[in-house]
Amino acid sequence: MFLKPAADAELLKRFRNGDEKAFKQVYDDHHFKVYQYAYSYLKNREQSEEVVQETFLNIWVNRGKLNEEMPVAPYLFSICKRLVLDAFRKAASINALKTNLKVSNMEADNHTEEVIMLQDLKRFSEDAIAELPKQQQMVFKLSRSEDLSYEEIAAHLNISKNTVRNHLVVALRTLRAQFESQGIFYTALMIFIKYF
Repeated sequence: MFLKPAADAELLKRFRNGDEKAFKQVYDDHHFKVYQYAYSYLKNREQSEEVVQETFLNIWVNRGKLNEEMPVAPYLFSICKRLVLDAFRKAASINALKTNLKVSNMEADNHTEEVIMLQDLKRFSEDAIAELPKQQQMVFKLSRSEDLSYEEIAAHLNISKNTVRNHLVVALRTLRAQFESQGIFYTALMIFIKYF
């Protein structure tokens, strides 16, 4: 449900000025519909929740670009749609990578070289994760290595589910930037972290 234009304009003005209560109001008013939109395409609860968190993080970071005369919902859905498309592109890249890895494994006959490459990749990933703040490290490891849900991580660390999401979003962003700066294919490293 969209707010009346005058109310929406006032809310957006406060939001643009960094008012966290205005942000919470925008989040409360729209997060469920944004989640439903993401889930209708992704069909994955946690992936959809990550898209919702990225959407609201993105709009908060770029709040200065909002037009107070326009409702906020179209901005949110535009960001969400882009993130859903990114998720599909990443999935396609992962599938292509898995196919390439299978072909490479069938053609490769040098087991020693593969072992060394995996050890180097493992060492780099461990070093990159070790540079994250401690709380982000724990959340990332529990999510990716132990495959715990947000609720399980929140209970384990005695923090809120939203805090878990925020830590994971920031950790993934940091790792992506670090890996890409080294010329390492990010999705390959994420597959390695999750399955090895």
